[in-house]
Amino acid sequence: MADSMRLDKFLWFARIVKTRSFAQALAERGHLRIDGRPIDRAAAPVRVGNILTFATHLGQVRTIRVEALPIRRGPPSEAQACFQDLQLGN
Repeated sequence: MADSMRLDKFLWFARIVKTRSFAQALAERGHLRIDGRPIDRAAAPVRVGNILTFATHLGQVRTIRVEALPIRRGPPSEAQACFQDLQLGN
């Protein structure tokens, strides 16, 4: 199994975004951080243990920890096992 994956592919496979093109735009606009570092390219590598922070369409900030790298865009239950939401109160 690979030790990293493209950021846009991870966001799409893990069902965090609805389309891969939206994931690419999110990354390229610089609205996303990996371990606190601003990201401006969709091909940035994501690894298990990385912390992703980004704004949602509702204007809230979402923080997740990568728990596993998915091998496909599977059902929601499979996708949810790939990350842990780090929001307080969840």
